[in-house]
Amino acid sequence: QIQLVESGGGLVQAGGSLRLSCAASGRTVNSYPVGWFRQAPGKERAFVAAISWQGSTTFLADSVKGRFTISRDNAKNSVNLQMNSLKPEDTAVYYCATKARYSDYVFQEPSDYDYWGQGTQVTVSS
Repeated sequence: QIQLVESGGGLVQAGGSLRLSCAASGRTVNSYPVGWFRQAPGKERAFVAAISWQGSTTFLADSVKGRFTISRDNAKNSVNLQMNSLKPEDTAVYYCATKARYSDYVFQEPSDYDYWGQGTQVTVSS
């Protein structure tokens, strides 16, 4: 059983940057697809970014393209989400997720993932 723990959230002014990390224990995430999602109050959980098992393929939501980057840190068994040029509308709880089975695809739906972290709050002030 894998456990995922997100970190790096916080309060930042618009235009600032944060780097979220999704650290895994109990099993490696290095060979499994990983996704980042976010959920704002009163809204459904929304896709942000995903990376394939080897990191060769990444996919970003249109709303964050050009501002966010997803990457792997295999030495740390983690996946990072670098967020630049943050906007107030990026405010949400950010979650990472991974699958139980190997796959070289990227996945955008919450139902595609089997394991979730507890989330980390990101607040962007205007």
